[in-house]
Amino acid sequence: MTFTPLPNLNRRDAATAVLAAKRRLGLTWAAIAERLERSTEWTTSALLGQQPLTEEQVKTVRALLDLDEAVAEALLLPPLRGAGAVDTSEPIVYRLQEAIQVYGTAISELIREEFGDGIMSAIDFELALERVPDPKGDRVKLTLNGKFLPYRVW
Repeated sequence: MTFTPLPNLNRRDAATAVLAAKRRLGLTWAAIAERLERSTEWTTSALLGQQPLTEEQVKTVRALLDLDEAVAEALLLPPLRGAGAVDTSEPIVYRLQEAIQVYGTAISELIREEFGDGIMSAIDFELALERVPDPKGDRVKLTLNGKFLPYRVW
């Protein structure tokens, strides 16, 4: 018998495999999150490659989604973050960028007025998504909840 090395997969490859398995098995992100005992938003982000996963979490996901060893190993690689990790041509991502282009200056000014000179952390951060029924068409409510980090003076 000859040894066949596992393919070198990256976090994007693992995300593609996770999406395919999720569709094949008819699972929701909420169902996967429940098994991981994490929020739906964090779980989705993690399995798409943008958050770190523990070995125990990967074992759980591997069993739930029937993933092979190469995908499991790739899920343990460091997360991919930043502009290069996001497809900015994806319409929802593009619209979020557009919203920040239109309202970003106002958000910055209002944060400074309320908290002082600083930023909202994307590290100590939570995201929530909610469907809000509306007679004119349901709405998407996003909550971005980040710790305020003041700039320090030295």
